[in-house]
Amino acid sequence: MAQAPKKTFRKLDGILLLDKPQGLSSNQALQRVRHLFRAEKAGHTGSLDPLATGLLPVCFGEATKIAGNLLGSRKAYDTVARLGIVTDTDDAEGQPLRERPVGRYDIATIDAALRGLTGRIQQVPPIFSALKRGGEPLYAKARRGEVIELESRPIDVHAFELLSEQDLLDGDAPQLRLHVECGSGTYVRSLVRDLGEALGCGAHVAELRRLWVDPFRDPRMWTLDSLQAMAERDPHCLDACLLPIEVGLVGYRHIELTDEAVARFLQGQRIRLNPGAPQESPGPCAVFGPDGRARGLAGIDDTGCLHPQRVFQRQP
Repeated sequence: MAQAPKKTFRKLDGILLLDKPQGLSSNQALQRVRHLFRAEKAGHTGSLDPLATGLLPVCFGEATKIAGNLLGSRKAYDTVARLGIVTDTDDAEGQPLRERPVGRYDIATIDAALRGLTGRIQQVPPIFSALKRGGEPLYAKARRGEVIELESRPIDVHAFELLSEQDLLDGDAPQLRLHVECGSGTYVRSLVRDLGEALGCGAHVAELRRLWVDPFRDPRMWTLDSLQAMAERDPHCLDACLLPIEVGLVGYRHIELTDEAVARFLQGQRIRLNPGAPQESPGPCAVFGPDGRARGLAGIDDTGCLHPQRVFQRQP
């Protein structure tokens, strides 16, 4: 029996806005996409739990060098909180730990509990999470039954709001539909867990969908099924789904260099900016050539000197 030809991988730069399906880990979704695009190098910008769906930016090639910067961006989610049941993972994939009666809460009571979890607050992450301790993910320790004591940490919750009143505490499975906007390091599972404690009945995440991640506020997302169908028709069409690296840098201060200065920057040399002109303020920036293409990330020091930090080795 003839063996299938070995798949060859290629250098590819760009950003794919993937609509991750339920049931796959972020890494499983990433590997599926990487093989469809035959990309040598790929990474994602922040994990979504297998239960969750929605936006997972996938960076290919040189775009992986900005993936860590996108991790700290503001994000938005819609979620369904199932009241009355606490689970060990704080979501529907975990084992129930206890059940409590659900009271007849009015909207004012729920809004007050939501406001108490908005702003700059302290949050204890879920025990079943990818956070590492001693070089090992916490979920691995939790699965072995180890006792884990976690400290709270500061997070920013910009919005935590009731999305719909239609199913408010109706039926056999009382639930709340909620909208969340938050900063880096926030766990929606923990927010819902803490909301359940504030209401006195307990709660866990039944559904979760990520809507956007800065700077992709109105994302055109691609599902795995649509990408697979496209690859079967004509694999060359897949590249049209990618966004350029520049789109991921819109939140950065832009510094444009001459061709000569770009050549020096790509060699890792420091660049003195605008001699004789007003000095640039210190801080991070994205470096561009005169052709408008991003060449890397840099920092400007107190003397107005630009220091290369991440250099993009892009195809011509």
